[in-house]
Amino acid sequence: MAASISSALLLLLNMAGALLSPRAPPAPASTGADDGGDVDFFFFPFLVLYKSGRVERFMGTDTVPANTDPVTGVASNDVVIDAGGGLAVRLYMPNLANCTAVRRAGKLPVVVFYHGGGFVTESAFSPTYQRYLNALVSKAGVLAVSVEYHLAPEHPLPAGYDDAWVALLWVLKNARSGPEPWLSRHADSTRLFLVGDSAGGNIAHNTAMRAGRDGLPGGATIRGIALLDPFFWGKRPVPSETRDPEVRRGRNRTWSFVCAGRYGIDDPVINPVAMASEEWRRLGCARVLVTVAGLDTLSARGRAYVEALRSSGWGGEVELYETAGENHVYFLVKPDCEKAAKEMEAVAAFINSDQVITASTMDA
Repeated sequence: MAASISSALLLLLNMAGALLSPRAPPAPASTGADDGGDVDFFFFPFLVLYKSGRVERFMGTDTVPANTDPVTGVASNDVVIDAGGGLAVRLYMPNLANCTAVRRAGKLPVVVFYHGGGFVTESAFSPTYQRYLNALVSKAGVLAVSVEYHLAPEHPLPAGYDDAWVALLWVLKNARSGPEPWLSRHADSTRLFLVGDSAGGNIAHNTAMRAGRDGLPGGATIRGIALLDPFFWGKRPVPSETRDPEVRRGRNRTWSFVCAGRYGIDDPVINPVAMASEEWRRLGCARVLVTVAGLDTLSARGRAYVEALRSSGWGGEVELYETAGENHVYFLVKPDCEKAAKEMEAVAAFINSDQVITASTMDA
């Protein structure tokens, strides 16, 4: 099976949802590893963990170098922010000559981006996210920092959450006075946004929750978070969510796999819908955008997230943007389609407007 995310394989993932039930794995490829092919866990369609500890990934492993995109003029650059911990980011800078976004004193809004991939695959350096970030940075006129967080099962959660937090603190430090020139010269840290798709949406939410609990240095605040087809789950179905016991057991098992059993299926990190109102009110941002795709099996959780936040007494503004007739993260699979373009416009408007965008539903 090819290592890159092909459209066909992504479509298979999208049609079934973000975290699918384990099922019989394919025959292991001959790698010379002396593990006999004994499978410990198969996380369809992402990877196999063998009993030897070897991990074989089937998708999301291709990377591309940082460059200047010939279509958008967006430049990218890779920076290692913690050599000892192996944490790196990819920065994106729009072509300032063509940047039409509103700017303050020559500075740009900052987006910290967390990629999806079920917590177990994909990369800030993948062609899929390189293309998406080039488009977002060009459309919104932002400076973006895409985080290469550690993946499960080699680094089970909370490793990804901790990496997300370290990267956010690094961004704020460099926006103030750090050595990274793109951030120190061009970042407007008063317009800070966290954005993530699928598992990355979960990470963005949990990072904002930590910011609300622990605070950010220098009195910094997060202006908003955009959760794109975010991954949340829970023991009890929310309205319109599948009640199929096999599907639900499978999701429970895969969640336990990515966090090595540290968090239960109703822990707030995976099931914020179950949080008490006082917990919701600690969400450390002023605005929230949640996008869902109508055919996505995770869409019910996204809607429930919006309703729970609205009813909690949290003092910010939250909006739901729903695209009918599409599957999970369709905008990565079909980035040039009309619906993907309109959703990109909605995300850019959310970042650049002082007003929350009007909720929108695309026709099937």
